Amino acid sequence: MTSLYLLIPLGVVVVFGAIAVFLVAVFGGQFERLDEQARRLPDDER
Repeated sequence: MTSLYLLIPLGVVVVFGAIAVFLVAVFGGQFERLDEQARRLPDDER
């Protein structure tokens, strides 16, 4: 039971950290122009 006092806040911190990383990526332009980036990949279907 005492381990829950550590694991629950730690889990909350990890979730908020993941959300923060995602928001930094979104607002930093990481997901813009995905169609252009897909065209730059090598074409292996020959």
